[in-house]
Amino acid sequence: MLLTIIVYIYTVIAFNFFRKFYVQEEDEEIDKKCHDMLSCFVFHLYKGVRAGGGIGDEIEPPDGDDYEVYRIMFDITFFFFVIVILLAIIQGLIIDAFGELRDQLESVKEDMESNCFICGIGKDYFDKVPHGFDTHVQQEHNLANYMFFLMHLINKPDTEHTGQETYVWNMYQQRCWDFFPVGDCFRKQYEDELGGGGG
Repeated sequence: MLLTIIVYIYTVIAFNFFRKFYVQEEDEEIDKKCHDMLSCFVFHLYKGVRAGGGIGDEIEPPDGDDYEVYRIMFDITFFFFVIVILLAIIQGLIIDAFGELRDQLESVKEDMESNCFICGIGKDYFDKVPHGFDTHVQQEHNLANYMFFLMHLINKPDTEHTGQETYVWNMYQQRCWDFFPVGDCFRKQYEDELGGGGG
């Protein structure tokens, strides 16, 4: 948006003061690239922004003209503000956006590798007990098994659901995920029982 506004300001200046530099050399007629404000704006936005040296690369040089100094200032400021600063800002925003997205993906990946997706218990806990974290996430709390179970409920007629399936199905329809064993698993229950029995 800011880029468009700045280019429009330069278009107004060019249209009012520097139109003679947009003429064709052969017949000295006004070229269609700046014969009205709309075409002039489109030309500056399309050609001027894409040109490596700014709008000065796309129009006639001001050599020997009465407005030569002003044209040079016009070309230099266009190059500085539009090509150098604004495009650098846009590129920086794009790079920052991708960097932030990458950081989010890394955070999700790290969380998936260090916590069980189903129960949320950390890898540190499972690595202290037999069979460890990998066995837990691949067998005991396999995400695919939960997904297959939900797909089974979706494809199965409601009238054929068992009691447990009806409970889970009703929770799923309400988008309530309390049926997931958050913070709990059979291994933890077993250890708690052993700890309670030993006390």
